[in-house]
Amino acid sequence: QLQLVESGGGLVQPGGSLRLSCAFSGFTLDYYAIGWFRQAPGKEREGVGCISSSGGSTNYEDSVKGRFTIFRDNAENTVYLQMNSLKPEDTAVYYCALSMGSQRCYGMRYWGKGTLVTVSS
Repeated sequence: QLQLVESGGGLVQPGGSLRLSCAFSGFTLDYYAIGWFRQAPGKEREGVGCISSSGGSTNYEDSVKGRFTIFRDNAENTVYLQMNSLKPEDTAVYYCALSMGSQRCYGMRYWGKGTLVTVSS
């Protein structure tokens, strides 16, 4: 039974920080890149970033580069998204997903159900 469960969302003030977690079960995490995505109200889903299977490389969308960091603990079957200097435009439901590849994020599959992040004063 393959599952991905996001957690850690909530209400945070602009400029604040939040750490999201994505817990995996039912597959071997070591072989797959993991991506974080988000969908703001009334907008299409967009990519946030991607981390390779070993955690040795990461890529981020320009809008979050320098503010967000993805890291993973394969032994704990968990991938994290550390979000700093949050802006109101970061408000969205955040999802994690499993990639078809080990180095890059493409052909995403096995999505979690998401966790809501609201950035507002």
